[in-house]
Amino acid sequence: MPEIPEIKAHAERLESLAAGDVLRRIEPLSFTAFKTASPPPSDAVGWSLRSVTQRAKFLLLRFVPEFAPELEPTVETTPASRAGTTGGAAKAGLTFVVHLMQGGRLRVLAPTAKRPRRPRDGLVRFEFDSGLGLVLTEPGTQKRAGVWVLPGDLHRSAPLAGLGPEATALDTSAMSELMAVRSTRLHNFLRDQRVISGLGRRLANEICHRARLSPFAPVGRLDAESIAAVVAAIGTVVEESLAFERGRSEMSRSAERPSAVHGRTGQPCPVCSKAVRAVTYNSYSVNYCAGCQTDGRVLADNTTSKFLR
Repeated sequence: MPEIPEIKAHAERLESLAAGDVLRRIEPLSFTAFKTASPPPSDAVGWSLRSVTQRAKFLLLRFVPEFAPELEPTVETTPASRAGTTGGAAKAGLTFVVHLMQGGRLRVLAPTAKRPRRPRDGLVRFEFDSGLGLVLTEPGTQKRAGVWVLPGDLHRSAPLAGLGPEATALDTSAMSELMAVRSTRLHNFLRDQRVISGLGRRLANEICHRARLSPFAPVGRLDAESIAAVVAAIGTVVEESLAFERGRSEMSRSAERPSAVHGRTGQPCPVCSKAVRAVTYNSYSVNYCAGCQTDGRVLADNTTSKFLR
């Protein structure tokens, strides 16, 4: 699933292409596409696209009428942002919150491109006065990608309600507070969107490796030095991935994204040359390097191993 770097870079590309363009038409191609019924998406027709931004793993497309004041909806990125809300934001426009799920994409259609008309070709189609189009696509049959249309204070509404602060917004002090009250393992902690948001399996693997910590280390037992290493690793890994994504014309596929350990089971670690290992579950694997992260100890393939301490 796309994480902070992929979503952020994609938002930047979309904003550079379409910001200021006026929405001419929006059409659902699948009855599952829109996750909210009110306000209707058609309310944004005739409004301009003010911005395309990112929150955690979501794209935020902000549409405003031409006469709208310079108001933006409140989006929680850190705990402190709960202190204030923007009461007049509902009158200033609507935000289309887009979740791409595992393989979804918000693809750009050139003015001359053929417009999709069936669910298998797309879920939602946006058309702009310039002729530019955007279409939300998702391979497979489940079609879990979707769009929420939200006015006003976004962090109080699904799907953004309940998200933890953005992983990249946390300093060592804030991270320490979050970890101190939890007994979960580090890899699970990094992926829990209710605690900190925007990270997934790839980045969790890479952050644990960069911090030189076991993915199964209990976060409540980490010392100050280890917590600082996690915070630094989050910043570095996200920035490196973001630089990679910004060098592309479209969002990368999972296998194309840079990694030291993620998806590299059996390959040499780029730091110590020991083989990258995996703890495998039904639907995913946790990758790690025993040489860099567990003092050479090989973890058993389940979370009850004596090596998980």
